[in-house]
Amino acid sequence: MVTGASSGIGAAIATRLLDEGWRVTGISRTAPVAAGRMGWIPVDLARPEALRAALAPVTGADAVVHAAGVQRSARLGGLSAADGELMWRVHVAAAEVLVDTLADRIPDGGRVVLVGSRTMTGVPGKSQYAATKAALAALARSWAAELAPRAVTVNVVAPGPTDTPMLRDPGRSATPPVLPPLGRLVRPEEVAGLTSFLLGPDGGAMTGQTLVMCGGASL
Repeated sequence: MVTGASSGIGAAIATRLLDEGWRVTGISRTAPVAAGRMGWIPVDLARPEALRAALAPVTGADAVVHAAGVQRSARLGGLSAADGELMWRVHVAAAEVLVDTLADRIPDGGRVVLVGSRTMTGVPGKSQYAATKAALAALARSWAAELAPRAVTVNVVAPGPTDTPMLRDPGRSATPPVLPPLGRLVRPEEVAGLTSFLLGPDGGAMTGQTLVMCGGASL
């Protein structure tokens, strides 16, 4: 199961997993670009209350990836409560409903990956976005401890500025992206590769961790 599978990092993850032989079901508002190769559950993740019912037909999931995201930015004095609530619902509330609903349907040895952000440690002008992404690390560590007896791992992949449509969203224009020290943006396919590692056989001993991929932006 991959949320946000119609665009950006979610689409790259879904494509990578399909290429590796996974059977993938995407969860998104619009049809995934790889719709012909995968299943699709149409849900607006900004309405997580609709997600539980949409997941009712799902009998099991070897891996769950929450990659759906949205970014709105503003500095103090100009914060929007509506924007903050939108990001909380898509990033945190949707993750809660998704994993809570599917937890008993994930087999022993299964995997959960939440896509966070390097900005979770705090960035001027992105306080609301950073707060929602920081919450994912707390969820992951708590769930990892709960699911460890079943060998189900839960981790966060936290990319820095990634070359996706979100980077060009007018809603985040108040904080233009800064090129990392490596001199280029992170590629969605690179985030997909790290996610694939966590979902694969070599990722089975890593849980409760946040893995940052930022092109050196956090140095």
